[in-house]
Amino acid sequence: MMTNSSIQDYQFIDKKVAAKLTGLSSDTLKRYRQKGKLQKDIHWVSVNSRVVRYNKTLLIDWIQNHQSNPQAHSKAVENYLSSLPSSQKKTRQKRS
Repeated sequence: MMTNSSIQDYQFIDKKVAAKLTGLSSDTLKRYRQKGKLQKDIHWVSVNSRVVRYNKTLLIDWIQNHQSNPQAHSKAVENYLSSLPSSQKKTRQKRS
């Protein structure tokens, strides 16, 4: 279980590395993306029209938990989203 995760805990990998890590072919990963099994901006991101990167941590967690323990995977997704800079509370600077 991940606790106190930060954005540094999440790497994005190409399809060859993702396929090797998961034991799935790159075609299967693509099919899972297209069917929505792997969520855009969660499990993968589109860098441009030809380049996709997979979130290594969440992809491995999805493989491990999506069928047997979907609640655990949902928690991993929550941890990831809360670690993003856009989710951090902004602190106001005091004027002197």
